[in-house]
Amino acid sequence: MFARVKDVTLLLGRIGVAVVFLAHGLQKWDNGITGTAGFMEKVGMPLPTVAAVFAITVEILGSIAFIVGFLTPLVGLGYVVVSIGALLSVHIDNGLTGQGGYELVLVLAVAGLALGFNPGRISLDHALFWRKREQRQSSSNDALLTA
Repeated sequence: MFARVKDVTLLLGRIGVAVVFLAHGLQKWDNGITGTAGFMEKVGMPLPTVAAVFAITVEILGSIAFIVGFLTPLVGLGYVVVSIGALLSVHIDNGLTGQGGYELVLVLAVAGLALGFNPGRISLDHALFWRKREQRQSSSNDALLTA
């Protein structure tokens, strides 16, 4: 039973983190690449158009993938990159807990990374990659026990 509860909580965690990134990605999408790149240039981010396309891609497509549990380590790393960009260009001067501080950015990056590398069994990653690996390990362990 504990394993099921753990898997459900990991799914809920993935959904929670992804929804926040998705909301920010949709805001950027509404502003368009040009508008988002303009903001990024204004705050001093290097290669603002590339950064805008990357952030929109990670925050929208990555979040959808994160919710269904597909390529979660890659999306988790993408979340970290986007968060570091936001932290350094927008939030760092406001401190950790001040108005506009970086506490939420930090928590989202770390949670995304942790959940990306441990998405749980309710994920496409588990169904496509981990389950087969677990079956192979189980088979080899059984072979060792019977030898």
